[in-house]
Order: sequence, then structure tokens, then C-alpha cells
Amino acid sequence: MITCEGLVKIYKSDDLEVVALQGLNLHVREGEMMAIIGNSGSGKSTLLNILGGLDRPSAGQVSVGPWDLLKITDEQLVSYKRDTVGFIWQSNARNLLPYLTALENVEMPMMLSSKLDRAYAKQLLEWVGLKERMHNKLHQLSGGEQQRVAIAISLSNRPKLLLADEPTGSVDTRTSDLIMDIFRRLNREIGITIVIVTHDLSLAGKVDRVVAIRDGLTSTEFIKRNPNLDDKDQIGDHSTLGGAEAIHEEYVVVDRVGRLQIPKSYLTALQITDKASMEFDGERIIISPPKSLEG
Repeated sequence: MITCEGLVKIYKSDDLEVVALQGLNLHVREGEMMAIIGNSGSGKSTLLNILGGLDRPSAGQVSVGPWDLLKITDEQLVSYKRDTVGFIWQSNARNLLPYLTALENVEMPMMLSSKLDRAYAKQLLEWVGLKERMHNKLHQLSGGEQQRVAIAISLSNRPKLLLADEPTGSVDTRTSDLIMDIFRRLNREIGITIVIVTHDLSLAGKVDRVVAIRDGLTSTEFIKRNPNLDDKDQIGDHSTLGGAEAIHEEYVVVDRVGRLQIPKSYLTALQITDKASMEFDGERIIISPPKSLEG
């Protein structure tokens, strides 16, 4: 569904040039539910905006299904955003029109594309648990209910890819769990590919794969050992990731030319700064502080 190879994004102003993505590599399978994590400024939101057709890449390769987002024309971009991708913003103010009811909000994107389907709009609100609230205006809904309306809106164009930017960032833990359960059910029942950008590591146990971005590059991945089982059904050695108990294995991502990012905490612990010794013992690659050159 998604392929990024050496993806670069550079923002330029008068005297300033910021490299937000520095050759990022990412592959997402069709029907996968995954999360992208990273600190502020890591490049994760830039990546989401490029995948959503909201920003243009500077160099490299990036494709979503049959669409080449580096070479796509403005006219094709309109079709891509209308037919292929759904987007959920962290701020409900960007998702919703306050003077409309929940149902009217879901119908609005359909009207813009001349494909109004009221029965489907009602079905979407039922899917997110708002069957009894669909005729309420936004001021009559809680923040969590508004976010669920936003999920329904994002599905109104029947997208193949759903992108969510910090979808649980402004709700409490109970509502966050409810929203993630909705994502999982949609992923399993209609097979939609879901990519969630977040800084909340506790969401890791609720998706199949977590990709960590550091300094505009894919650095590590956490992959659930058996994505076909719910977390509560899994057995085995449990590791804690960001406070969430789940069965994940951590991998360092190696790009096509053999580069990888070693976590800074490892380098600090070994007092490695600009150079390191590397050995191959036949089974493992061993990285250690530089050996003394004296003698």
C-alpha cells in the first residue's frame, strides 16, 4: 500500500533551510494497522502530510497504491485525496463543522463529490457507536464523541488508506481505548489500511507494528509476534513498551545501502561519539568503543 524509498522533504524560507525528512524508508502492507512514533520535530507529521497529499516531497520515492506522489499532477492529487485517502486531525476544529449535526458533517464530503449516500453515512455513525447521537449538533457532543464523528467523516469517501494524526491526543484514557478499538474493528472488518502518527507509546500494544522515526529517518521497528491474536489472547514473554504490556520484538531498520541508526542511549552508555569498532564473529555484528591506537 505504501512505499517510501530515500524520501526527502526540505522546507525553505528566505535564509533558512530545514530538512524534515532525510532519506526515510518505509513499507506498509495493504490491510496493515500500524503506528508511527517520534518526538516533536522527528518528521512524523511531515510524513503523514505527504502521504495524505497535503504536502509535496522534495526527492526520493513515495507511492500509495498506484499513485506516485512525487510525480502526481495537481489534478491527479485532487482525485487521490478524494478517492484513496481519509484523514483524521488531532484538532476537532479541523475535522468538523460546528453548525451541522453529526450526520450532516459525515454527509458533507459526500456532497462535495456528488456521491451523497445517507444510508452509508448513518451506517458509519453506527459503526463508531453514535447511532443515538447522529442528529445532535457538535456542542451537544463530548470531545470523544466528536472524535468518533471525525472517524466517520474520514471514511465517508470509502478510502483505501486511513491516516490519523494524534487521534487520541486530546481525550482521556477510556476514550482513547474506545477509539483504538474502533480502528481495530474497522481494520479487520473492512480491511482498510490504517497509519496512526502519535507520540504515545502506550498505543503500541494496540497495533501490529510500530515504526520509530528519529531525525527524519526510520530508526527502529517494534513488531507484534502474532498480529492475528488480540493482546489479551497472547501468551509468552511480555515486554513493556511505553507502559503498555505487549509482545513485541524490536528491530533496528537497515536501509538499502546498509545504514542504520543506533539508539543514542546505547552510544552514550558505551561512550561512543564519532567512531566505533565493529567486528563480525560469524553470527553477530559487534559494535564497541574504539580500541586504543597506542602501541
